[in-house]
Amino acid sequence: MSFEQMWHDLEPLGLSARTGGYFRQPFLTAEREAAAWFEEAARARGLGVESDRFGNTIAWWDPVDDGDGRPRRNAVLTGSHLDSVLDGGAFDGPLGVVSSLAAVDVLRDRGVTPRVPLGIGVFVEEEGSRFGLACLGSRLATGRIDWTDARELRDRDGVALGDVIDGDATGAADTARGLGRDVLDDSGHQAGALLDGVACFVELHCEQGRDLALREDAPVGLASAIWPHGRYRFDFCGHADHAGATRMADRHDPMLTYAATSLAADTAARARDGVGEAIRRATFGRLDVRPGGTNAIPARVSAWLDARASSDDELADLLGEIERAARDRAAGDGTSLDVTAESVSGEVLFDPELTNRLTAVLGTSPDRYGTQSGAIPVIPTGAGHDAGILQQAGIPTAMLFVRNETGVSHSPEESITTADALAGVEALADSLADLVTSPTDVTGKAAR
Repeated sequence: MSFEQMWHDLEPLGLSARTGGYFRQPFLTAEREAAAWFEEAARARGLGVESDRFGNTIAWWDPVDDGDGRPRRNAVLTGSHLDSVLDGGAFDGPLGVVSSLAAVDVLRDRGVTPRVPLGIGVFVEEEGSRFGLACLGSRLATGRIDWTDARELRDRDGVALGDVIDGDATGAADTARGLGRDVLDDSGHQAGALLDGVACFVELHCEQGRDLALREDAPVGLASAIWPHGRYRFDFCGHADHAGATRMADRHDPMLTYAATSLAADTAARARDGVGEAIRRATFGRLDVRPGGTNAIPARVSAWLDARASSDDELADLLGEIERAARDRAAGDGTSLDVTAESVSGEVLFDPELTNRLTAVLGTSPDRYGTQSGAIPVIPTGAGHDAGILQQAGIPTAMLFVRNETGVSHSPEESITTADALAGVEALADSLADLVTSPTDVTGKAAR
């Protein structure tokens, strides 16, 4: 089945007819349908499917002589995610999954025989759109978060992740089979930790930015790093009162404190974004107002800040400036402020040996991917990815980017041409072919 046919089959799942965006929130109907689509596509290719109790899944192409029950060793993993942000674009995540399946088809068409296992992974809740913690599935798979903490995460309706996994939540029919289990293979036997034996990870993803879009001949690039970033909840508390009967001088309105803080965040980010090597980004993108009446002064305003920067120090400085401005304004408004860091990720540098290896592989014939300049771009990104979590967990990781012609992401305006997507498939197939047929680890030692 071609890339185009697979994309045609997956494309309708979670698509909003009203907005043209996607709503594939973890463990709900559309995302589970997408996960079932992946498992069906994998099994149609004869791949062995394994899932952990959290909903992460890997489809394995094992070498013919590796079926004697030995634990996997020196495995190469690719893949991405299928969930979306609220009203998100089509390509963020699914492009990597469909491209990985298509790359396996390309390798088989070429007659490639892997000497080591090749897996296609799908990690759940990469976006954090339901339970608030980005890359939740890969964090759980790598042990970067403990289950005792993760199980207490709640969605906007108050449903706990632990209840969803255990099947105790309301609407548990939306929970796919396989949740609440240890790692099982297709035969139902326990298969150990999902990532055991993985030697490296290569994730293909649409570029979330404009670097490749501004280049005339660069449909494909490699990632060098992920900027530090974090999500912070600002809780502004004041005094609820009547909107008409309360004098302006008598108010303790947390909405005013929030509004001033939002403007201060914009000012602080703009002051240094693009100054020299500095990069700063600050966004308040979610708001919860209580009690939420049109004719009532709020008692509480909770706002979520997404902050990103080019270095850990730059991020700390940015957050400090925003928080100081918020507390100064709260003092004047007679309100209070609590700031909670819900997730913070430091700078991630992708494995240099693996990245250099793929740069060399792709650089031998860059014109095959539409690159005429003779060099595959290697660029940093301001977006977080499962690849960053695996790299932090000690699994050598690299990322391939495919040009997003609009440069817009987390939006229905996300756009990738078929030609660029197919160039990405070729680049991924070439990368995987090198890794599975010449199985040296990234330090150059021969695989056992």
